[in-house]
Amino acid sequence: MKKTLLLLAATAAVIGAQAQEPLQQTNFGSNWSLGLDGGVVTPMSHSAFFGSMRPVVGLHLHKQISPVFGLGVEGQFGINTSSWKNRVHSSTAFDNSYVGAYGTVNLFNLFGGYKCGGRPFDIDVVAGAGWGHDYVNSGNGKDWNYFATKVGMNFNFNVSNHVTLALKPAITWDMSDAGIDQTSAGYSRNKAVFSVQAGVTYKFGDGFQCVQPYDQAEVDALNARINALRAEANQSQAQADANAAKIAELQAALTAAQNRPAQVIKETSTNLESVRFVFFKIGSSVITADQMPNVVMIADYMKKNPKSKVVIKGYASQDGNLDFNIKLAQKRAESVKNALVKKYGISADRIQAEGQGIGHMFKEESWNRVSICTLDDK
Repeated sequence: MKKTLLLLAATAAVIGAQAQEPLQQTNFGSNWSLGLDGGVVTPMSHSAFFGSMRPVVGLHLHKQISPVFGLGVEGQFGINTSSWKNRVHSSTAFDNSYVGAYGTVNLFNLFGGYKCGGRPFDIDVVAGAGWGHDYVNSGNGKDWNYFATKVGMNFNFNVSNHVTLALKPAITWDMSDAGIDQTSAGYSRNKAVFSVQAGVTYKFGDGFQCVQPYDQAEVDALNARINALRAEANQSQAQADANAAKIAELQAALTAAQNRPAQVIKETSTNLESVRFVFFKIGSSVITADQMPNVVMIADYMKKNPKSKVVIKGYASQDGNLDFNIKLAQKRAESVKNALVKKYGISADRIQAEGQGIGHMFKEESWNRVSICTLDDK
């Protein structure tokens, strides 16, 4: 019988390990439970089941090694409420006690595989061995100890992730020949008791957790995506570095321009009547309506003096980017030239348009956004 139980436990452990879903690795401190049991016990011979039945209470501590296989220790005490027929009566509070170790095999997980989240109901096969002790008053006899084996089943009702209610039928054998009956040792009904107990168990922790097995193709795809993002990040960093270098270059140019001493523009003509100013709005090369009379004055003068020519010099203020302002100054000179040619019919070869960059002629910065037009009769 012992060999059969050991073979069953070993087979269950092997098959159970193969039947499980992939589970998260657990440590020694996980999957422990503590329970309280209570019920009745009766000998399986003589006036069995009813005539010599008495209450029994117990405690058990259990460790679930895998979803299939578990180990535990338990202690049980038979309460002294009646004597067994034809046996010595004990006058102590307990008739007998049993302390032993046991193993469990979960049949549902063994044959059906572990269900993630657990099942509302499952069944354990239990087998164990331990130390039995009968308490006898010294006036009626003496105490005795014996080696005992035990088999049973646990019908488990899992009411929550942490609480289980169970119905536990079991048979326990006195394996010695030191009992009252003086019969041969072994698995004899004359040396056995039958118990039925109800138990409540509290489980610590979250139990076994299913894990998702990784897909190598998915992992490869994610690695490729990570590498692509890393390459994009490197490229963005390189672009950011280039932009930072360009900003530093422009900042240095701006600083140099701001530190440059004011350059006084000397016109060759000292006749103020030969100079006209066309002012512009910030960042613009468009001649506004209020500035068009100055262009008209230049056109009228050149029409009355066919040999006259005009030199137009465009300027920009210090606001903004240096390269932009240099181009803007040229556009302002060209804008006045285009107005004279296209609107007033002045020949383009009589007009010289030049961009002079940033102007420093006036203290009022906005006045430096200008095209200075100098007429020459020669």
